[in-house]
Parts: sequence; C-alpha cells; structure tokens
Amino acid sequence: MKTTLLGAVALIGIAPAAFADRGTDGQVKIIYAQAVSTLNPYLSLGTKEVDVASMILEPLANYDDKGNVVPRLAREIPTLENGGISEDLKSITWHLLPGLTWSDGTPLTAVDAVFTAEYCMHPEGGCAQRSRYEGVEKVEALDDTTIRVTFAEPKPNPLTAFVSASAPLLQKAQFAACLGAAASSCTEANFGPIGTGPFRVTEFRTNDVVLMEANPAYRDPAKPAFASAMIKGGGDATSAARSVLETGEFDYAWNTQIPPELQTAMEAGGKGRFVTAFGTQVERIEINLTDPSPSLPEGERSTAKHPHPILSDARVRQALSMAIDRALLVEVGYGAAARPICNVVPAPALFASDNTGCLTQDIAGAKALLASAGWADSDGDGVLDKGGTPLSLLFQSSVNPVRQDFQALIKGWWNEIGVAVELKAVDGSVFFGGDAGSPDTLQKFYADVELFAKSYDGTDPETYLSQYTCDKAPTPQSQWQGENVNRFCSADYDAMVVELSQTRDLAKRAELAKKMNDALTKDSFVVLPLADRGRFSAVSNTLGGVLLNAWDSELWNVADWHRIK
Repeated sequence: MKTTLLGAVALIGIAPAAFADRGTDGQVKIIYAQAVSTLNPYLSLGTKEVDVASMILEPLANYDDKGNVVPRLAREIPTLENGGISEDLKSITWHLLPGLTWSDGTPLTAVDAVFTAEYCMHPEGGCAQRSRYEGVEKVEALDDTTIRVTFAEPKPNPLTAFVSASAPLLQKAQFAACLGAAASSCTEANFGPIGTGPFRVTEFRTNDVVLMEANPAYRDPAKPAFASAMIKGGGDATSAARSVLETGEFDYAWNTQIPPELQTAMEAGGKGRFVTAFGTQVERIEINLTDPSPSLPEGERSTAKHPHPILSDARVRQALSMAIDRALLVEVGYGAAARPICNVVPAPALFASDNTGCLTQDIAGAKALLASAGWADSDGDGVLDKGGTPLSLLFQSSVNPVRQDFQALIKGWWNEIGVAVELKAVDGSVFFGGDAGSPDTLQKFYADVELFAKSYDGTDPETYLSQYTCDKAPTPQSQWQGENVNRFCSADYDAMVVELSQTRDLAKRAELAKKMNDALTKDSFVVLPLADRGRFSAVSNTLGGVLLNAWDSELWNVADWHRIK
C-alpha cells in the first residue's frame, strides 16, 4: 500500500536473507570515493556522512526503496486514521518499539528524541539538517515510549522530524555536553556515536576508514549477517568501481560516477554489476550571492555583510546558465544514467515544474544579456569588465572525473561569452565534510560558483525547499553549518515556505512547490540545474540483499545484506 500525504503506510516486506545467525558471513567491505569526516549527520550536508552514519544511528521512520515511509524505531507510522496525527494538524505522536536499547545496553527512551530535537534546534548551534525540524514548536516525552511533536502552525506534512537517515535519534547521555556552540568540538561522540542500528563503531580514522562490528544489542537477533564492516574512503570513483568489478577487493562501491564507456568495460569482467535508481538527485551549479574574496576579514567572507560584486546581478547569473549545453554534459558524463534538467525538484512528477527553457544553449543570447548589463571588453583581452572589475570567477567542485569534465566544458563555454574562469577541485572528503575549520567546504563556499549533486529524502519536497530560507545560510555563528549554501534571501520565498508547510491540498502543494522551484531557477538563476541523475553504485556478485534506495540512505537496509555462497 503506497503512502499518501496523511494516509496510512504499510510495512514493506523484505524477502528473508539467506542467513540464520548474526555475524556468520564475515566482513562486508564498502568503499566511498569521498571519505567520511564525521559520523554525526547533524554536522554535515555530505551524503557520505548520512549514509555511513545510518549503519549506526536510526530515525523513527525511513523511506524505503519505493519512496514509502516505513517504521524503523517506531511501532507504526502516525496517521489521522490511527490518531497519531491530531485533527488540527498541529501535532504528531510517535510510539517507540518496546524494549529498544542503545548499543551500550542502556534503554532508548522518548527523552532521547526530545534531546535530539533540542540539539538540532539549539539557537547557538549549527545543524546541517535544520530543515527537518522546520516549524517544530516543542517535542515532549509523554512517557518512556511516547513522543509528541507539536508544530507552531498546522502541518499537513508532519513526517519530517525524526524521519529519514538525515534525522536520526542521538543518545542524550552521550551528547548532553555537546549542545549549541559545543557541537563540533565533541570529537569522541561525533566520531563514535552510540546507536541502535545493526553496527557499532570500533575505530574511526577521519577522512580514511570506519571499522564497525555487529551491534550485539540489535533488536533482530539474526541480523546483521556480517560480523564486521569496513568502510574505506578516498581515491576516486573510477578506482572505487574497479575495486568491486575488476579486483574484487570490495563488495560495494558508492557513487561510481564514471563515463559510460568505462561502465561497459568494467561490467564485462563478470565480478559484479552497476545498480541504479532514479529519485531526486540533481547535479547543479550553486551561485554564491555573497563575496568570497580573501581580501575580506575572516568571518566576513561569504556572509550577507558583503553582497557579491558580480553575481548579485541576476542577468549575469542568467547568462552563465544560457551558455551551458546541458545535453552535451549528460552525454559526456552519464549517458542513459541521467537527463538534462532545469529543475531542482525533478520528481515525483506531481511536483516537477514544466520549466524547460534552459535546455537550449544560447551563446549569442548570453553575450547580449551581459552587454545589456554593462559588461564590455574594454581592453581587448577577451575578458569582459565593468567599472574596472573583470568578469572573473573561481569555480570549485569535488575531485571526480565526471565533475572535472563538466568543469572543463563549462569553463570553455563561459570563456566564449567573455568570462574568465579559474577551476578548483577539492578532495570530496573535505568538500562535503562540514569541518568548520576548513576553507574548502561547500558550506563555507569560498568560491564564486560550485558544482555538486543534491537530493532530498522521500517524495515530498517541503523540507528540501525550506533549505533556502534566509535563516539557513551558513555563518561563523552557526559553525558554518546550514543548507542555504548560496546565501539566497528573499522575504517572498520565506513566505512561500511557511505557506507550503500549512497547505494540505495536494494539488495546491504541488503548485506552490513548482513556484518555489522556479523562484530558485528560472526566475532568479540562483541555482543552475544541469542533470537529473540516478544513484549509481557497484555491487559484487557475492553480495546479496542490496536494494538501492534513491529516497533515503543507500545503506538503509544494510542489516539485510549477506554473502551469497
């Protein structure tokens, strides 16, 4: 039975794995080309951190591989019909499974959920997943196993807080001293969280390797099949894919984003296969609306105090978009594993705008638009300038062969319209890591434009679109955490976020989501979508139980993975 916005959700049955006892299948080896920098998903926007942490930390509910909401630590999904969602839509009540324990043997209670909300919502802290708790007024423990979330206004989609791998429960006893400004300094807790998932951490070397063992307190005594897990990080997508499909050194390789011709050659070896699933992942360019100049004092770079001297003009942003040939990018980088797109919300179809204007490259139009904005090549060097300022941009992305191909192609097109471009490639472990002390994270955004992929959990885009509100811009005060990396700030957009959170009618929600998508893309050109790409990973033929999930963590059902004998 498929989920409706407020309807009941059935448990989705998963075929029994081919094992009978916990820990009988040895070690599972997983490789992430972008190494993990923390195991606390509240301190990173990186998919790698959320995924690997999901082996340890769990939410009340997840999205399955079909996009349905399914219980995880909760007994059932609250609905209007079962009384879990109040008639006025201002509260949702969750009931925990009985007898839940943390991996240290202590009981998990509703108090831990109350603490988790306080941790993410703390006014002096920075929470990378703050949008999951949008509109939450308070969280209460009605008893040891009952949690009530109350919203400031009616919330037609209350399945946000504690839902998905992005919003798991933290153990209060472990993180009590880590509230607010202390969050990022709690290294022991952030690197070794105590959880309820199928595995627990035995060793963590940041930006290198995570070693885990089967959680002896896991609620299913027959799972996980593997006694231990190794998650190795670093390298690149090509070497990661080879380690599964050619050398057989690893069982699973995440995000094997490699050119189509390499995919075919690697699968020919017969050791494994690529798996793909389409959901909401969009490769895009984010525009920095603030000035990242190193000439500014530290703490003022890339903050609202200094608007960007070039990219604050929407005409420049539009010209950059017009110069891009998205169809060629997809052909070169993904083949059939992606499609060119102009939307940040690609799916479900109900929420996808009919915005297609960016699909036709228009070099001449881009040049004319820049000219109308007052840019001209006054000294004949091929680079436009205005008021003594050259039209020059620093373009950063993570180290990845496809992304470097994209950067090179886009640089050529932008050069053609008179834009000077400096390319920068940052190790993915750092770029997506969220380290407040690093100058190279996507959140700090010490560049003019940056390229990466982003998706949202589940099938409703409310929390995703709410990431672009003014208050979610990363700042020094939030330890550079926050989802609004381009510092977009619009009172009209913020008002639409509030309206969406209070709109119950599905058709009206879809209409509003499309309007918000267009506000970010074709109206303001703050985000330049490039490709709607599927998740694409490599799996060994000896690894069973894998169900690739495009709506939540890829490792969402790792408890069911097993060795095919």
